[in-house]
Amino acid sequence: MRRRILLVDDEVAVLLTLKAVLEISGFDVDTAASAREGVSKLHTREYQMLITDMRMEHDVAGIEVIKAARSANYHPAVALLTAFPVAEEDWQEMGADQLLVKPMHTRILLQQIEDLIASHERKLAGLNLTSPATTPARPPVKKKAVAKKVVVKRTPPKKAATAKTAAQKKPVAKKAIAKKAAKTSVKTKPARRRAKS
Repeated sequence: MRRRILLVDDEVAVLLTLKAVLEISGFDVDTAASAREGVSKLHTREYQMLITDMRMEHDVAGIEVIKAARSANYHPAVALLTAFPVAEEDWQEMGADQLLVKPMHTRILLQQIEDLIASHERKLAGLNLTSPATTPARPPVKKKAVAKKVVVKRTPPKKAATAKTAAQKKPVAKKAIAKKAAKTSVKTKPARRRAKS
């Protein structure tokens, strides 16, 4: 199976030269002359590798293409192609796996591309082996968070229940006082009648 590469560069001469060199070396190559076109192609086809220029429509247009490649579910290897040297920390922060500086000797370029694709495939294979082991650790964390929410929801009804019982006690106390007052008034009246007779 031929490996597919997407080349993104606004210089047509660079696109055509690189396309010819890569196709002679056994790659299937698609090209895009702008970041917008590159992003669109990344969404419509799968590629083993993306090679993108940095400065196209604007100075950091290449970063948009790299971000689109990083969000693709097929995870292509990413190389940043530029005529302007960039510090290693900078191109790695942008999300690139490799920096390719223009102009470059064809043999060196092909070797770098081959090495990058091979190391990227090993990296993806390693991620696939370790991902099932890390997946089960996540559900218990979610369950604990749900349990805390349930406890918080149960607390307010208890406060409401104690408020109701306090309110219910007040009328009971008033009724008891009213009954005592009624008994005392009934006892005093017969005593007055006996005194008169």
